[in-house]
Amino acid sequence: MKLTAAILMAIGSAAAHAQSSVAIYGVVDAGIVGERGGAAGNITKVTSGAASASRIGFRGAEDLGNGLSAYFTLEAGAKIDTGEIDAAGTIFKRQAFVGLKSKGLGAVALGRQYTPYHTTLVNIVDPFNTGTAATSKNLFPDFGSNIRTSNTISYASPRLHGVDAELAYSFGEQAGAMKAGRQFGGAVGYSDGPLSVRLAYNSKNSDTAAIQHELGRNLLLGANYNFGWIKVHAGYGIDKGYNSAPLGNTNNPYGGVKPTASTDGRELLLGFSAPLGAGTLLFSAMHKDDRTSFDQDGDSWGIGYVYALSKRSNLYAAYAHINNHNGAGYTVANNTEPGSGNTGYNLGIRHTF
Repeated sequence: MKLTAAILMAIGSAAAHAQSSVAIYGVVDAGIVGERGGAAGNITKVTSGAASASRIGFRGAEDLGNGLSAYFTLEAGAKIDTGEIDAAGTIFKRQAFVGLKSKGLGAVALGRQYTPYHTTLVNIVDPFNTGTAATSKNLFPDFGSNIRTSNTISYASPRLHGVDAELAYSFGEQAGAMKAGRQFGGAVGYSDGPLSVRLAYNSKNSDTAAIQHELGRNLLLGANYNFGWIKVHAGYGIDKGYNSAPLGNTNNPYGGVKPTASTDGRELLLGFSAPLGAGTLLFSAMHKDDRTSFDQDGDSWGIGYVYALSKRSNLYAAYAHINNHNGAGYTVANNTEPGSGNTGYNLGIRHTF
């Protein structure tokens, strides 16, 4: 009887430690988008994900005991305007990773994940969280593998006295060329009360086995401070090297001589978010300093308002304008599209679940 009781207690203890949970979550976002000033002419359309990319995701965790847990995320993008997957031939293109997390040591994950550069831009620098027509994407290089990478191993430390750090390494996986295509980055931040500060670094090798390029590197310093009646945001970026600052619209949006992506540039953002009525007023102003011989600078400003219908549903409106210099090709984007002109607006609805 004692042996049976001991066995039952052991089984019960194991079951208690092995508690697991799976949650379904997502964003459904659609709106009217207007684009003006491009060579293609004025465009007005219904589009998906102007403020936040529409998606459905699955996340889960299992308690393994002794402060250790296994966790995963699988996230697929969708186009609400057409009902299609956001990227043909893919399923979980947005995020797909699995990992282990320790309360005392941090978390390690493997798979397709966001870069520390992008998460710093979203969570610290940009009052628009890289969404709507006033997104920081208008001048900051938040495109392609600067956003997320495949074949990635990441580490996130626990927060200690307000300080935390993260690292990410992405394998290029090109036969015969270990360095080709690889990317790595990291970030360190401090958050205490109303103040948050974060410094992020990104380095990517755009080589192939046959063609070699200079490394592309991004450095981003961001901060925000919440005064209660207003939250101020600031960010300063440095980009150097091949493919460090890809243009959102890689075609020739304004005609004439095709713009050249900067390989030596600086970006500055100043903005705020402030409660106003049942919603939030948002504003940002940005400057792009292209230090190459092309001197293709840009200036941008944007304003928006998010009206809360509930905790999960809101209406949003945004407007932005860019002044391009010396043939620069910056376009007013939104969260999911690069845009086609130097002026744009969004009117939409977003629901999260």
